[in-house]
Amino acid sequence: MKLSARIEGFAKVGDFLERHYEKRHIASEVRLHEGLEEVIRIAETYNNWFIPKFVNEAIQNLRGFLRRSELEHFSAGLQASPEKTIALICAGNIPLVCFHDVLCVLLSGNKALIKLSADDKILLPFFLKLLGHYEPEFESLIFFADGKISNFDAVIATGSDNTASHLHYYFGKYPNIIRKNRSSVAILKGTESAEELKKLGTDIFQYFGLGCRSVNKLLVPTGYNFNAFFESIIDWSFVVNNKKYGNNYDYHRAIFLLEQIPFLDNNFLMIREQKAFHSPVGVLHYEYYSSPAQVEELLKTEESQLQCIVGAGHTPFGYSQQPVISDFADNVNTLEFLLNL
Repeated sequence: MKLSARIEGFAKVGDFLERHYEKRHIASEVRLHEGLEEVIRIAETYNNWFIPKFVNEAIQNLRGFLRRSELEHFSAGLQASPEKTIALICAGNIPLVCFHDVLCVLLSGNKALIKLSADDKILLPFFLKLLGHYEPEFESLIFFADGKISNFDAVIATGSDNTASHLHYYFGKYPNIIRKNRSSVAILKGTESAEELKKLGTDIFQYFGLGCRSVNKLLVPTGYNFNAFFESIIDWSFVVNNKKYGNNYDYHRAIFLLEQIPFLDNNFLMIREQKAFHSPVGVLHYEYYSSPAQVEELLKTEESQLQCIVGAGHTPFGYSQQPVISDFADNVNTLEFLLNL
């Protein structure tokens, strides 16, 4: 399958999404638009974290990946190589989190053997059927594994720190990318505008804070007053109405009260001073700093735990969950890995 055909297939999916969200439906695609709306609806019945608002936002972020110009630039210089089968063990923490890996595998001319997460079994298959609709040659390159996976040449897997050791045990003899837990952090100087803090709310609450690019911790100057921060994120109060989020919030609040752990609370988010970068759902950690040099030293020391840094000249507020096509998880170039097999 020629690279130009691979690019064209993905670009046509991107074109379809442009038409869908801009309400420029064409007669021949009515059933496709209805199908997309249906999978968005039923995704929440399989996973209550996948509310339509967040699923739609995840899908719309794919539009940036699927523009022809982006795809052509991303795949520039790709050479034909012997076709290999790549096992993809997908996470299910946020909608379509495995899509970028699938994109890299198929653009590089390989076959994708996909082990779906039980938490995200609906969305990715629909998009891959959509890909096959626009470019039928893809249908012979995509396979789904229900049980034990076999007959593959390399592995790309994403899991928790606990599951990563098991993944290494089972797949360590194959060429692999095995990812662990990572979190993201925001750096506040105390001079942020209300608008910047409002945008920070997106980095914290989008996908209920479950993504590796979700901000789980704030680095704030000594003596920082959180009043403006709490006022600026009030629009996100709806998250506590989600049963899963609300249960997590209530549980951790009860634990903090029982163990007399100091925290600040606005009835849908608790913040506590804590060195750990990863925080539970409904909780945001913070740590004081006394100088920019201290921040840089901390970030350097904890680099292996961090996926994204927001603010202070890094990723702008509000954009942690909007990676571009060339942003690779854990800063490991997936495309380069595949090309060097």
